[in-house]
Amino acid sequence: MIQDVCATIILARGGSKGVPGKNLRPIGGIPLVARAVRAGIAAKSQSAVYVSTDDSAIAAVAKIHGARIINRPPSLAGDGASSEEGWLHALPIVRQDYPELSRLVFLQCTSPFIDGNDIDSCLSEMTKAQADCALSVVEDHGFLWSLDASNRGIGQNHNHEQRRARRQDLPPQYRENGAIYCVNVKKFEEIGQRFCGSVALCPIDQPILEIDTFADLELAQVLSLNFENSSVTSQDVNKVKALVMDFDGVHTDNSVSTDQHGTESVQTSRGDGMGLSELARRTEVKRLIVSKERNPAVIARADKLGIDVMSAIDDKVAALESWLVANNLQWDDVLYVGNDINDIPPMQKAGLTACPSDAHENVFEFVDWILPQPGGRGALRHLCDTIISVQTTTGPSLASQKPAQQIGDQIKC
Repeated sequence: MIQDVCATIILARGGSKGVPGKNLRPIGGIPLVARAVRAGIAAKSQSAVYVSTDDSAIAAVAKIHGARIINRPPSLAGDGASSEEGWLHALPIVRQDYPELSRLVFLQCTSPFIDGNDIDSCLSEMTKAQADCALSVVEDHGFLWSLDASNRGIGQNHNHEQRRARRQDLPPQYRENGAIYCVNVKKFEEIGQRFCGSVALCPIDQPILEIDTFADLELAQVLSLNFENSSVTSQDVNKVKALVMDFDGVHTDNSVSTDQHGTESVQTSRGDGMGLSELARRTEVKRLIVSKERNPAVIARADKLGIDVMSAIDDKVAALESWLVANNLQWDDVLYVGNDINDIPPMQKAGLTACPSDAHENVFEFVDWILPQPGGRGALRHLCDTIISVQTTTGPSLASQKPAQQIGDQIKC
């Protein structure tokens, strides 16, 4: 049996007139191009993910998240160039790495809610239908209209002159959502179009949204808070015995005010403080702030919240080793929250990791849970509320407390 070798190609040019810098715009803290890359890598069917771009900044972000980079020539990166031209340019480069390449997946950065499982499902539908290509679609239950020769409305999928049909009685119809396209490589090379023969449809459950305007971006931000799930499960959160947090960029918005005497001040969130207080009241999770900063504000904030604190720490891993031993804890018991590159070493040790949505992009590949809010503006409140929701529902030592709403197996991020 010939092995099916499949790879992903993502086109991400630097120029965008409607939304300048669109492919680097973050949704839920992750740039659009990075979201597409992460989806491709998460798909079990994919051997590799390639990003074809003319922009060095896009290339840098895509590489951080695991993509291989293809330098796209300017002639194929303008408004007049088709996606097919970009894919055909990338194909020989991908084939150099995978000579037995049999299928390709084309992902669109403008569809921010692509999921690795959706990619695998699309390929599976293509296989089941023995089709030459496939695409992701969403079910459309709407009544469609067009204009007749007299410029008057006429029903397309319903007879408007008869009694109004129920939506559920309409014939099945699907709308292309522009997220995923799959092709047989030989057929695609031969015809040069994404629809290169028989077509399989893969209905997927995600918002019908393509990012073309600033309004689309704003809507996607809202949807990311309510639609997406992280890879973190309630079982993961239920195992947390210690919450260890960086200070700047986690408790604060990572900014600092300095007066004429050199005195620094920072701003924190009362909502985050309430969340941390409730976490202490309603669970047995130990709390610790560990910070490189020598600012007295770190100690003052920790003291107000009744949280253990280690400040002026350069080697966080060594400091935490001692703290864990003193508290009879293991690294697997720790949920570590950080926002910048100096947090990566403890993240690599901790059992579970998280970061605010505005963390440094280099941190994203090391975290399990990207929180939907920025640092100092609700990220910790969201995290604490989630821990409380899980542990007061499932935690055996807290069974006597009023249970929070069951959130299911996946954690809203």
